[in-house]
Parts: sequence; structure tokens; C-alpha cells
Amino acid sequence: MKAALTLTKAQLAKALGKKTKHLPTEADEQRTVMDWASRVYKRYPEVELLYAIPNGAQLGGNNRFATANFLKARGLKPGVPDLCLPVARGTYTALYIEMKRVKGGSVSPEQFWWQRKLMEQGCCVAVCAGARDAIETIEMYLSLGTTKSKR
Repeated sequence: MKAALTLTKAQLAKALGKKTKHLPTEADEQRTVMDWASRVYKRYPEVELLYAIPNGAQLGGNNRFATANFLKARGLKPGVPDLCLPVARGTYTALYIEMKRVKGGSVSPEQFWWQRKLMEQGCCVAVCAGARDAIETIEMYLSLGTTKSKR
């Protein structure tokens, strides 16, 4: 009796000589957003303040658990959104973006908790499916009227 051969879709496509469409990872999508931000600062000067929060960073190497513990001891908290634009617009104090892949990806309970808490503090929070969605969100956010300083 012969054993059944099981192939993934990608393996089957490769075996048949077909090209598979690469679905960008969440990290790829975030890199695209940051690259866009580095090119449009003349049009949107505020995007120079856009920064990444490395909570979901893949920790590689032989000592990844030690690195994770090191970062946690210094304030790393699970669920914090991936990107922050600390610029007040409209009635909001800042924009936080949770990046997801274009297809797939869901919000964890920790991420949902952080989103709710940040909104309670007057922040605008968005979950964006891919770089295009994130870029459009940033552009829409920046188009809101500027907030008058309370100082």
C-alpha cells in the first residue's frame, strides 16, 4: 500500500511550475507604511513623528526568551498598537494603528483592551488591513482640523 502524498498549495504550484502570489506579512506592510512616511514628509511634515512600537517584533537568535524578558522588564506590554502618530487632530490627541495583513489576522484580547483604553484617553485608534489602508487612515487623520493647545 502506498502512502498518500500531501502537498500544500504552494508546493503543488511549484511542482507544476506555477508562480504563487506572495501575501505580504504584517511586517512587510508596516515597512511599506514607514517607507511611505519617509517620502512624504514635505507634504505631511507631521509624519516625521510617526514611529513603530516593537511589541510584536519577532525575536530571533539563540537567546530570544532572555531578550523577551529583558524587554518586558523595561516596559514592553503585549497588545500595544504597532504605530503611533503623536499629533493632535480634530478631537483626538494622537493616532494609533494596529497593522494586520491584507488577508487574515485578527485582534487579540490584549490588543482590544489597549484600543479601548487609548480611545478612552482621546486617541484615535484604527485597525488597518495592509499598508494602503494604513496610509489612507493617516492621510484622513491628518486632514482633520488641528487641535488648539490647552496651554
